Amino acid sequence: MDLSEFDYSLPEELIAKYPVVPRHNARLMVLNRESRSIIHDTFWNLPLYLNEGDLLVFNNSKVLPARLYGKKSTGGVVEILLTDYIDKHTWYALVGGKGIKEKLRVFIGEDLEVEILEHVEGGKFKVYLHSSEPLKALDRYGKIPIPPYIKREEEEIDRVYYQTVFAKEEGSVAAPTASLHFSEELLKKIKEKGINIAFITLHISYGTFKPVRVRDITQHKVDPEYVKVPTETVKLIKQTKERGRRVIAVGTTVVRALENRPYEPYEDWADLYIYPGYQFKVIDGLITNFHLPKSSLLFLVCAFGGKDFIMEAYKIAVEKRYRFYSYGDGMLIL
Repeated sequence: MDLSEFDYSLPEELIAKYPVVPRHNARLMVLNRESRSIIHDTFWNLPLYLNEGDLLVFNNSKVLPARLYGKKSTGGVVEILLTDYIDKHTWYALVGGKGIKEKLRVFIGEDLEVEILEHVEGGKFKVYLHSSEPLKALDRYGKIPIPPYIKREEEEIDRVYYQTVFAKEEGSVAAPTASLHFSEELLKKIKEKGINIAFITLHISYGTFKPVRVRDITQHKVDPEYVKVPTETVKLIKQTKERGRRVIAVGTTVVRALENRPYEPYEDWADLYIYPGYQFKVIDGLITNFHLPKSSLLFLVCAFGGKDFIMEAYKIAVEKRYRFYSYGDGMLIL
């Protein structure tokens, strides 16, 4: 499969720079794979398309303020973007500044220093956060690493809206964006209809923005990310299937977590790469945002919805002025 088959033209003004408030007012494109029909609605009406006994699975990872600015002992300024969670003290990071080398310590604040442990490649390093409570220190000194295509600095609104209402497990450097549309009010409405909810954890790395640099997409590789699928979630999935109801993944991260080890609770690193031709074993539906052209996330959506149908839906979304990417609108594929 050629990379060019997953390209589309998007006017710059359709890239959402800010979130919709309230969250559930975002638009929702509903795609039926069997009838190839498309309905235009809003997220507030999502329960209309779900049945009692269906299961929505969310990613409860929490976005960390992973962009840090500090100084070397010489006074030189250093910018650090934590990109990949290893543990709460140890990360891979992109480090910008002069004279970056192993054993260098960068002063961030009175209770946080970042030590350069080793060079990985290019501007990427393995780093150690010297702090008794590194996650609290990040919250104090760091900035939310909003996606590069938004082309602005973090603002106060991002602290609230570039985070899901159920974010719990700290470790992501990008949001599970399909879940950003779910307000407390919408979740209440969903539960009242008898639709069940479960969670996995996948800490999203900066690799989610990594461009595909191969022409043959089968040769691409995705970065490994930390995943935890709890026993109670697997139990709910099995019960849902046994009752003839649907398991609907909210976001591509949930798809990869569940499909990586079908029907199995686990805690591990996962690098499952899904592209057209993949045979899905767990999910029956997908809620997702509109993704970048020629991206691995778009490949996954095409694998589930059918490439021709999804690319046609994207064309319609542009024509109907849907908002794209992290703060944009979304689609439900059934």
